[in-house]
Amino acid sequence: MPQPSPNQTCVLAGVHLGQPAGVVLEAARLAAALNCPLICAYSNPARFPVEEKADGSVTSESVDPDFMDASEASFPAELAAELQLRLGSSPVQWRTALLAGDPARALARCAQITGATMIVVGTHGDARTPLRDILRLSVAAHLTRLGSCPVLVVPTFAGTVAKDRL
Repeated sequence: MPQPSPNQTCVLAGVHLGQPAGVVLEAARLAAALNCPLICAYSNPARFPVEEKADGSVTSESVDPDFMDASEASFPAELAAELQLRLGSSPVQWRTALLAGDPARALARCAQITGATMIVVGTHGDARTPLRDILRLSVAAHLTRLGSCPVLVVPTFAGTVAKDRL
């Protein structure tokens, strides 16, 4: 996969295991339309950032000092494999970024550092979930208040995006 250079305009996608593939595919389509790279960022809420890197990723430490799992200090391998499966043949340059802490705050900070044009996230819930519940306490809702760029919320209900899961 070609690597985008740090501090270049990009599209930032919030990703996690179990997320419908349509979210990252929509982010890739947007990045292609804008002719810019895609950063797929995962934030581990069980860790806190210690150092920010120029590419938007962070080094982190465990919130619980009694639980030191070295695997949590790296991007989840299963998620990376799913992203490679979905984006490997895409003409869009893309890479992963490991963040730490509250996902909304971490994504907002990563977008600021990388100069992201837009942040792309998915909804939660299902087709019967009221809109107020989807937006209440959601990463998307927090990003609209914290972010320094537009936020695209991709609906993830059955039939709206690709049903494959990341």
